[in-house]
Amino acid sequence: MSISISTGKQPVQASPNVVPLCDVLLVLLIIFMLVTPLVQRGVDLTLPTAINSVSMPESPKVVLYIRKDGTLFLNQDKLTIDRLPSKLEEAFLSSEDDKRLYLRADGEIAYGKLLELYETIRVAGYENIAIITDKKTDRS
Repeated sequence: MSISISTGKQPVQASPNVVPLCDVLLVLLIIFMLVTPLVQRGVDLTLPTAINSVSMPESPKVVLYIRKDGTLFLNQDKLTIDRLPSKLEEAFLSSEDDKRLYLRADGEIAYGKLLELYETIRVAGYENIAIITDKKTDRS
């Protein structure tokens, strides 16, 4: 049996105030919208331009970066040209679906360094290499 005592006042409603929560979420959304374009994935390079370029996948599995000073990065991990074949083998073991190596070389790299790198990759047994470029515009 329950007893109800009425005081003449309306019952207290326990509902959360969501307005401050919405304000915080909107501020976070604005922060992420401003910061996301500033975050760059990969190694900072000046890519060469090409007229006939094909778009690359959104997130390639194995990307080899080479700066104009000859510094190598495999998926953002710094390495030397001597360790390149073993690191390529490790990278391709973890990516079963796409067996293509994407090469992002700086546009100002010496031709000899690029040729040495290419020969090292071919000797290691990887011949499916895609070179990443920027799309050439009419003004370039």
